[in-house]
Amino acid sequence: MAGKILAVVIVMFALLTGAAVYYLQEYAYYSEAAFPPGAEIVLTPIESDQPEAILAEDVQGIDADSSPLRFRACFKTPLTQGMLTETYRAYEGAEPLNAPSWFDCFDAAEIGAALENGEALAFLSQAGIAPDVDRVVAVFADGRAYAWHQFRPGALEGN
Repeated sequence: MAGKILAVVIVMFALLTGAAVYYLQEYAYYSEAAFPPGAEIVLTPIESDQPEAILAEDVQGIDADSSPLRFRACFKTPLTQGMLTETYRAYEGAEPLNAPSWFDCFDAAEIGAALENGEALAFLSQAGIAPDVDRVVAVFADGRAYAWHQFRPGALEGN
């Protein structure tokens, strides 16, 4: 009988631990990201290291203090890919990271596939948001756009 009680306690502890880990990964620490008016989304120009605000509408985002990689944003821009390409720095090696399931405007798999097939283009928003971490913006031809933080390509090599 004592073995059954011990087994039930172990299973209950495992279930509670699993639920806590899920909650911490999906919900805890996240808060709505702040986007100051006039500087909601910025991109780094080809000719400068100083990011500048671009036209952005319907901006929504999340962030967390627990990690520099938890930032995600979705928005729309009236700027064309051609104009953006001529004005702002392209970002090589853009790889969107998954967002929590409840932040449903951001689909990392769709964005990543669009970047691979050229449907979306990636631009440097801000270099060095945190050590070795950049903010990246991907823009689709229809104006949908997404932003996230990622490790600078090559930053983890040799660690």
